[in-house]
Amino acid sequence: MTTRRAVARLAVSGVVAVVLALSTAGPGSAAPPPPPNPSDSEIDQSRADADAKAARVGELTGRLTAAEARLQELTDDVAAKMEAANKARVDLEAAQAEAAKAAADAASAGVEADAAGKAVEDSRRDLDEFAAASYQQGSTIGSISAYFGAKSPEDLLARAQLLEAVSGSSLNAMDTIERSRTEKANKDAAARAALDVANDKQAAADEAKRNADAAQIIAVRAQQDQAGQAAVLRDDKAAVEAELAQALGAVDGLTAQRAQYDDWAAAKQREDDDNARRAAEAAAAASAPVYSAPVYEDSEPDYSPEPVYAPSGGGGVETAIARAMAYLGTRYSWGGGNYNGPTVGIRDGGVGDSYGDYYSVGFDCSGLMMYAFAGAGVYIPHYSGYQYTSGRQVPLAQAERGDMLFWGPGGGTHVALYLGDGMMIEAPYSGSSVRISPVRYGGIMPYATRLL
Repeated sequence: MTTRRAVARLAVSGVVAVVLALSTAGPGSAAPPPPPNPSDSEIDQSRADADAKAARVGELTGRLTAAEARLQELTDDVAAKMEAANKARVDLEAAQAEAAKAAADAASAGVEADAAGKAVEDSRRDLDEFAAASYQQGSTIGSISAYFGAKSPEDLLARAQLLEAVSGSSLNAMDTIERSRTEKANKDAAARAALDVANDKQAAADEAKRNADAAQIIAVRAQQDQAGQAAVLRDDKAAVEAELAQALGAVDGLTAQRAQYDDWAAAKQREDDDNARRAAEAAAAASAPVYSAPVYEDSEPDYSPEPVYAPSGGGGVETAIARAMAYLGTRYSWGGGNYNGPTVGIRDGGVGDSYGDYYSVGFDCSGLMMYAFAGAGVYIPHYSGYQYTSGRQVPLAQAERGDMLFWGPGGGTHVALYLGDGMMIEAPYSGSSVRISPVRYGGIMPYATRLL
């Protein structure tokens, strides 16, 4: 009896051990349902799509760089045409003033010539009347008989005075007036010739101004057309960049799903292995009636996250670059920016005004450089020509990250901050914004300026 009871107790103990073993491996510890597992072809296709989008972005970047370089050329041409039109306007005003003076001189000379001619005619008429009166008195002007016909000494004296007046005064006066009239006529002819020359100059200046104005209109239209093309390319590039971001996100998503599935599969395999082990242990415990199956405790693996490293600092250079990069996308405003950040721009009397730079907050190229280097304790003036000579100049081929690059005579047209690997950050022109772009070598100065 005692033996049967002991065997029964041992059997119950074995059953309890098996039940406990099976309960520890039951549904409560089962792995969750499997997550999505994208196929290799899906991941490869996603990566190929992202690569195609990246190639398209590169193509549009190259086209946009060329388009903006052409836009800069046309913008410079517009400025030159505006100066030519201004010169033509000044020349026309001078020609008009010269023509007006020549017209006034010609009119004055004509009046003098007319007056001289009238004086000659008046003198001639007076002389004729005087001679006729003398003849009626019985004398022949200029003849000795005028003396013989005198009836008294007083008459003789009067006739002598008459002859002297006629010969010594009136005739001589006639010669003088005639010479004066000739001189006045010559002056009149010269004045009219000068007027003709002045009128020709005015006509030529007027034609030059019309041509300059027409050339300016054509240049402005070309610049506006190019600006439109560049804007379309910028929009296309932005759209494809957004598509690229989505494509990269898709790649990351599929890759993350694959990694999640791999983690799940590994966990599931560990669970299956653990269940198999426990089942084996339970079976072994059931076959040994004296002893209860031992219970084993599983421990979670001790995972330590990988350390996260911050990028190493580059001193003042990296400070300057970081400050410039912080304002990517900020609008361009001519004359905008100082040591403290973007500011309202100023009027330029042209393209900048048409974009509203004078009432908009932003940076121009040299203003962005002022702000960037002020963070490193370097304060430079707000003019790229002065910034070009504000530090040590190194050959362009030796340019390093953090150097300034310049364009135009004396560096006075444009400045950008070199980022290395052929890229730069800049505030390009009115209607654009602070951006990163490939270095443009057309018109670039042969030296870079190093401040730090």
